[in-house]
Amino acid sequence: MTEKIINLETVNPIEFFGVNNGKLDILKKKFPLLKILSRGTQIKLSGAPEQVDTAKEKIDLIVQYLERNGHMSENYFEQILGGDDAETVDNFIDRNPNDILVFGPNGKTVRARTANQKRMVVGADKNDILFAIGPAGTGKTYTAVALAVRALKNKIVKKIILTRPAVEAGESLGFLPGDLKEKIDPYLRPLYDALDDMIPADKLGYYMSNRTIEIAPLAYMRGRTLDNAFIILDEAQNATDLQLKMFLTRIGSSAKAIITGDMTQVDLPKNQKSGLEKAVRILKNVDGISHILLDEEDVVRHRLVKAIIRAYDREKEREQQISS
Repeated sequence: MTEKIINLETVNPIEFFGVNNGKLDILKKKFPLLKILSRGTQIKLSGAPEQVDTAKEKIDLIVQYLERNGHMSENYFEQILGGDDAETVDNFIDRNPNDILVFGPNGKTVRARTANQKRMVVGADKNDILFAIGPAGTGKTYTAVALAVRALKNKIVKKIILTRPAVEAGESLGFLPGDLKEKIDPYLRPLYDALDDMIPADKLGYYMSNRTIEIAPLAYMRGRTLDNAFIILDEAQNATDLQLKMFLTRIGSSAKAIITGDMTQVDLPKNQKSGLEKAVRILKNVDGISHILLDEEDVVRHRLVKAIIRAYDREKEREQQISS
């Protein structure tokens, strides 16, 4: 049994402990074997030496972050506590200005926020095609769009093409009023949302009007050759084998492509099989194609999303055991 007292005098205790001690509760859940007490600007850790040392290291990282930034969301708080390697420091503390992918409106900075998102950046820089596979909320689409916007701003490509299969996620949108664009826009809304974060509205409107940035359903890619473009196929788990092959063979010279998908959220009709698993498998060892797997540790949405993903994974394992 060992004890350590950590002073928080250099940061705002409310920012560390959270409103109604919300962040302190997260800390206690991460280290259930420790006795953790807070008093004023101090926090006291009691328990096994190894556990106390680990908790102190995490708290020191949080304090460093707060000293630099003044504020930390509960999501960041939990991600720092969950990181178990040197990349945690790089992701949250020792951020290099060169790591910024895009400066968005009002000075917002967009960068890779987790270890696997940073691997996406490296993989896209070194390869012309990248597969980014993982559950919802892991930043696959957002990071891909940021990489595309960076390439456009740096004049590496002349245009951005963002596409998705127009597959309904358990809902019917076919009877919505409006023209074709108005009918398909709901499928493509997440791509618009990401662009809104990275490009001022007037400039985005200009790019869309002159087709420098194009957002279209996957079916619209047939018969085209996409040169000097950064192409993103989002929600690729909803593409059939033929559709995915069609997309991959559209890529022209001086082009880059990122394919994102989540094999746990296939919305295709029961008689159709996703082509994503096959594409990943048969292209695994092709030179120039990178594969990045993201997981619940990369979730950057509400902290409960990570818990929800784990709960569904456990249930899937239980169902598989029963069926076998």
